[in-house]
Amino acid sequence: MALNIGITCYPTYGGSGIVGSEIGRELAKRGYIVHFICSALPTRLTEINDNILFHEVEPTHYPLFEYPPYDLALAVKMCEVATDFKLDLLHVHYAIPHSISAYLAREMNRDLAYLPIVTTLHGTDITLVGADRSYLPITRFGILRSDGVTAVSEYLRKETCEVFEIGCDVTKVIPNFIDPSYYYRHEKECLRTKLAPNGEKLVVHISNFRPVKRITDCIRIFAALQGKVKARLVMVGDGPEKAQGEWLARQMGISKNVLFVGKQPAIVDYLSVADLLLLPSETESFGLSALEAMACEVPVIASNVGGLPEVVVDGETGYLAEVGDIEGMAKYATKILSSDNLQRKMGRLGRQIAVENFSTEKIIPIYMEYYDQIIEKAKKK
Repeated sequence: MALNIGITCYPTYGGSGIVGSEIGRELAKRGYIVHFICSALPTRLTEINDNILFHEVEPTHYPLFEYPPYDLALAVKMCEVATDFKLDLLHVHYAIPHSISAYLAREMNRDLAYLPIVTTLHGTDITLVGADRSYLPITRFGILRSDGVTAVSEYLRKETCEVFEIGCDVTKVIPNFIDPSYYYRHEKECLRTKLAPNGEKLVVHISNFRPVKRITDCIRIFAALQGKVKARLVMVGDGPEKAQGEWLARQMGISKNVLFVGKQPAIVDYLSVADLLLLPSETESFGLSALEAMACEVPVIASNVGGLPEVVVDGETGYLAEVGDIEGMAKYATKILSSDNLQRKMGRLGRQIAVENFSTEKIIPIYMEYYDQIIEKAKKK
C-alpha cells in the first residue's frame, strides 16, 4: 500500500540533504506520496509532481525574538501537514532540531492520530555534542523518542551507542546509496577539454568546504604531485574554507592548475571526467561523494576514518591513509595517475561494488520495509 510520508532535511549542499531528497524521489517513483517539509526546496530536488509536494517552513519574525524560532515553526508546519494530508510517518534527517520538532508535532497531533517518527543520523548530531556537551540530553531525548532510528554506517551506529549511552539495538544501519542509472561515467569531452586543455589528469574534490573536509590537505597533496604527474585539481563546492584553499594554492605557486568551480548541480558530469577523487576528511560518517565517485568508475583516495572503510576497499577501489598523511596520499595519487591500467581496474571494481552493495534497488526497499515495521509498531501505542 502506498504511504503518505513526510520528509524533513536541510536543503543545503551536504550529504543529509542529498540522501533525504533521493529517498523522497525514489519513494515517489514507487507510488508513495512524499511531502518535503523544509525551509527551502532541497538542492537535489529539481522537480515537483503529483507524488512529490513541498511545504515551506517560514519562521515568524516577531520583535520579541532575537532569532526566529525555526524549530517551533517547523513543528507547527509538520503538524499541519500531518493533519491535512493524514501522514503515515515522518522521516527526519538529524536529531537536532528535526526529531525534536517532529516530537512536538506528534504531541500536538496526538488527539487525532499517533504520528510515527523515523530519525536518520548522519553524524553531525555527534559532532554537535562533541563541540557542546550541553546538547547531549536533548539530542539523546530526540533519538529515544523516535519510533525508529537509522544510521548511515556501522561506524556511526557504534558511535551513537557510545556517545548517547543507548543500546545498539535501538539503531538500524541503512547505508547511503546511488542510482546506477544516473551515476555512471558519461562522455563529457567538452567539459574535460575545458578543465584539462592540455590533456592533464583531473584530480577532483567535492564537498561543502567545512574545516572537517581539510581543503588545504587537497592543495598540499596536489602540490606534492608537481613534477611527477601532469594534472589539474578541480575543487567542486563552496564553504568557509574556500578562501584559505585559494590562498594556499597561490602561496604554493600552483594556483593556475587549481580550479575552484563552485557548487555544481550536475556532480555526475565532473565525476565523469575525473581520474581520481580526493577525500582527506577529518572524519566522515559515510562518505557519499566517495560512493558517487566509485559509481562513476573513479578511484578514491580517502582518510581511513569513520564510515569510509565501509565504502572504499583499500588497495582495490582506491587507497586509505591516515588523516593528515599528505606524503602517503600523494604517493597513492601518483601511483594511480601514472597507470591507466590501475586506474581502470580500480574504477571498474568500484562501479561493481557501488551497484551491488549500494544501489537504490537494494537500499530503498530496506527503507520501505522499515517504514512498515515502524507503522505497525506505532498502531499499538
